[in-house]
Amino acid sequence: MGGSSAGRAFVGSFTSAGGPGVTVAEVDRSTGALTVLGSSDAVPDPSFLALGPGGTVLYAVGESAPGVAAAFGVSGGTPALLGPVRPVGADGPTHLALAANHLVTANYGSGSVTVLPVRADGSLGEATSVLRHEGGGPDSERQEGPHAHQVLADPSGRWVVSVDLGTDSVRVGTLNPATGVLEPHGETPLRPGSGPRHLAFHPSGRYAYVLNELVPTLTVCRWDAAAGRIEPLGEVPVLPEPSAPADGSVRTYPSEVVVAHDGRFLWTANRGHDSISVLTLDETGEKAALVATVGCGGHWPRDLTLDPGGQWLYAANERSGNVSWFAVDAETGVPRHAGSVEVPAASCVVLG
Repeated sequence: MGGSSAGRAFVGSFTSAGGPGVTVAEVDRSTGALTVLGSSDAVPDPSFLALGPGGTVLYAVGESAPGVAAAFGVSGGTPALLGPVRPVGADGPTHLALAANHLVTANYGSGSVTVLPVRADGSLGEATSVLRHEGGGPDSERQEGPHAHQVLADPSGRWVVSVDLGTDSVRVGTLNPATGVLEPHGETPLRPGSGPRHLAFHPSGRYAYVLNELVPTLTVCRWDAAAGRIEPLGEVPVLPEPSAPADGSVRTYPSEVVVAHDGRFLWTANRGHDSISVLTLDETGEKAALVATVGCGGHWPRDLTLDPGGQWLYAANERSGNVSWFAVDAETGVPRHAGSVEVPAASCVVLG
């Protein structure tokens, strides 16, 4: 990796479970190690974060009821609120992303996606759109209604893609940059009861990988950026054993999916199994195969993040209250545990 030997990381955590909120840490790029610099608990349960262009503004959801979103200035060692905390017009926002100079949030509790404008100074304006999902799934406990779990812009920047665990579907929308209104474009059903949680695109932009939470599988999809359409091609396991063992041990709930920058590997975090799975991808990105699992360095890994150089993989382990880092083998993709730092109720890691 070139440039400075130090970078920065931002860790979200659940304040309701004793977490510090939004934490800033220094990253030693030569060892992967994190050193905590400061934190802010100005937003309740900032479970997911997104870094703005230039790396000086950080955005957070407040996974509360009612839910909120906020912008932080992060030029210093302690996050500072930038403008007012904004309601998202929904409950339990769990994910957020930047698209067309707006911030979009996926609201798990209400099953909706909210749009907020980003002002010139990086602060947030009032919500301009709340697009509510409809439907449900066969799991009566988890799929009684829609539960939007992730939202992101596709690689072309033309579409906003949302993953709904409650309706077993991926939705595509169009965001008007002038009005901040999100309009539905299409919805693609996945296997009933799979509970899709998060999606990651292949570097080519031609394939997408949907990680399912209610079954430990990955749905490989073809992505058509011209049409704004996602097509499921098949599922592959992310664990070598079933999700619900016959002996009654803890069930596995996969949480996050990350694709290598060169498109050769894919990793998933698996809560319950407390592991990171390694899958290889073929040259096109259409075929994925499980090759290994390693321990996550803690308990209940809620998030995975790959550093910009592709050398280090970070896991936010919620229930053990730590962030672990791993050296990625360039030939095999298998991560090797290299260290960890304490961050109570850690839920998300973003690298600057």
